[in-house]
Amino acid sequence: MLPNEIVLRPRFQMELEQPCSQLLKKFLEVKGSQGKFIVSCVDGHIFIKLPNKEQHFWSPQLHLELSETTEKKCSLHGFFGPNPTVWTMFMFLHVAVGILFMVDLTWLYSNYNLGNSIVLQISIAVVLVMLWILLYIAGRIGKKKGKPGMRELYDFMMGTIS
Repeated sequence: MLPNEIVLRPRFQMELEQPCSQLLKKFLEVKGSQGKFIVSCVDGHIFIKLPNKEQHFWSPQLHLELSETTEKKCSLHGFFGPNPTVWTMFMFLHVAVGILFMVDLTWLYSNYNLGNSIVLQISIAVVLVMLWILLYIAGRIGKKKGKPGMRELYDFMMGTIS
């Protein structure tokens, strides 16, 4: 199901032999008939989450997008990801570390050309690289913690569309 181990938000695509309206109807029916998952449908988008009592910081969500290919065929694009708030914070931290690293390298270059000491700038660069590595490891740990939930969401989706 998820062949690429590096990607933090795995994606998949399926071509289905049924119209999008029929698939959407299936998810709307299952939304009210079960209590295991939270299902939200907006236009051609379906969001499937674990119930609030089972969610943790790294809990995955499954986002499905339906698009008509022909009158009787539908393309389903899906991707797993954490709560959008968690994902936004995580990406903000990555970008902030990257920008601080570039600013530090500029400062280091300036001080080097002026003949000043660059020990502080090198220390900051090392700390920022270690911080980036820690963020990457945290993302990998979060993905690993969310894998059982991803499997549950994927199995639920497959059960609903078949």
